Amino acid sequence: MPQSFAVIGDTQFLPGYCVLLVDDPRVDRLTDLPKRQRLEFLDSMDTLGQAVETACRATDTGFRRMNYEILGNTDAYLHAHLFPRYEWEKPAHIGRPVWLYDPDEFYGPEAGLAARHDELRRRIVTEIARLRAAI
Repeated sequence: MPQSFAVIGDTQFLPGYCVLLVDDPRVDRLTDLPKRQRLEFLDSMDTLGQAVETACRATDTGFRRMNYEILGNTDAYLHAHLFPRYEWEKPAHIGRPVWLYDPDEFYGPEAGLAARHDELRRRIVTEIARLRAAI
């Protein structure tokens, strides 16, 4: 994708979680990119988000919305987190940032990317290709 690489997260506690990584790891902040490249990165984030939303809606009737985050507090390179959110999340989590999940839920062995996510990943990839072809 322009200015970036889309990857599915190694944790899937929220199925469909993806990360958009800048294609130059020396880029620390969104504002480090020239305006045109900044807009391309944000457009790639939008495309990935739309693809994840479409795939998640098709595979889980509890899909509710997408959350987009560009933080950079821990990893000093530009990247965006895209989190699908679901109706089946515990009430204590709905309306709160995903980072407030217990780390055992977030990174526990049952949350790891596995073969059971292959269909969702395939749908995301197919949808990205469809959206990119429509440009």
